[in-house]
Order: sequence, then structure tokens, then C-alpha cells
Amino acid sequence: MQWQDYERALQSRPYEPAAINPAIEQLVHEIIGRIADKWTMLILEALEQAGTVRFTQLGKQVQGISQKMLTKTLRQMESDGLVKRVVYPVVPPRVEYSLTTLGHSLGSAFCGVWLWMEAHHDQIEEARHQFALSNQKE
Repeated sequence: MQWQDYERALQSRPYEPAAINPAIEQLVHEIIGRIADKWTMLILEALEQAGTVRFTQLGKQVQGISQKMLTKTLRQMESDGLVKRVVYPVVPPRVEYSLTTLGHSLGSAFCGVWLWMEAHHDQIEEARHQFALSNQKE
């Protein structure tokens, strides 16, 4: 689906208060809050590239994340159906993570944001530079 198709679909939706489903609205707010988190997006990217990986390998791929934050974020992603966790009954314990179909679809959606950032990188950097210059004078 092209961006114009999404735009048309959004414009054709009724936005009267009675037409908005509160359960969907709450879910949208929760998921946006979750995926806006930097660790979720970095884990999503790492799993998209690596496929199935063990916890320790994933921690190495997502630079700067603590084990506690990796565990917390993976649990949230698993509870939302984005990540599949498989525990193998061996000693020492072996746990592997991979994206679900839903997780892959979120990765595809995020790809649009990535492409937007690539297309507008210079403009963003220039805006940041101008902002920094204007705030030095104060």
C-alpha cells in the first residue's frame, strides 16, 4: 500500500467522537508509546536482520542496552505478539527470540519512517544547526 492510499483511508474515516472505538484508541496510544521507545525499535531492527537469535547475541547486537532493559523490552514485545520466545530444556538454559509475522509487519511499517529520515536527513541536521546557533545568542 502506498502512502497516498493510507492518506485516503484516513481521510475517509469518520472522526465523530461516537465513531472512535475507545478500546482501539487506547491500544493505539499504548503501542505508539511502546514502539517510540528506542530499545524496541533497535531490537526490532536487530531481529529483522538476524532472524532467530539467543538472548546474549541480541544484547551484543543492541549496543548500550542493559540485560535488565533487554529482558523488559523483550517481554513487552512478546506480550504484544511482536516477538516469539522459545525456551529449550537444556543445561545451561537456551532461549531464542525471533520476530512473529506481526513483528515483521511492524518492521515493514517502520521502514517508511527510516526512508523519511534518510530523505530529510540534511534538512533535520540544518534545522538542528540553526537552532543551536540561535540559542547560543541568548
